[in-house]
Amino acid sequence: MSAHNFLDSITKNFRKQKALADKAIAQLDDAKLHIPLDENTNSICVIMKHVGGNLVSRFTDFLTTDGDKPERNRDGEFIDDFPSRDAILDHWERGWNVLFESLASLKSEDLAKTVTIRGEPHSVTDALHRSLAHCGYHVGQIVQLARFLAKDRWETITIPRGGSEQFNQRLRESQK
Repeated sequence: MSAHNFLDSITKNFRKQKALADKAIAQLDDAKLHIPLDENTNSICVIMKHVGGNLVSRFTDFLTTDGDKPERNRDGEFIDDFPSRDAILDHWERGWNVLFESLASLKSEDLAKTVTIRGEPHSVTDALHRSLAHCGYHVGQIVQLARFLAKDRWETITIPRGGSEQFNQRLRESQK
């Protein structure tokens, strides 16, 4: 795979993860964004706060500074203190925007570079895969929690149960 294809692929997959989370979040009213399953789990709001903070820290000056910025308050990311849905979404979008701007600025030759995260060296490709896996983990949490909280009002955001054959048929027809 060429470096250009890799960067396109990783960007596309980050966008897919964000889209899944956004579709799940849109199905909940403001109050439900703050509900954890129990005292040992995080609410969607807290997960969004953590992901947004992580992305800002990792991808601000991605190639030149450590991915865990000194000003980051990781422990504070797990405190639900957003006053409104708009505040949550602003923080969430800021993190994703920093990521996508950083990805768009990368050149093929950057993939051969090394970056650090908490002082530990990572190849750029490893750091990108690490972040994609981290986002995927938390997006899965968001989707599962949203699904649970939406109950009977949930609208499937992927292929619905029992709908694989119809989906595959539509896909085959669109490729003709």
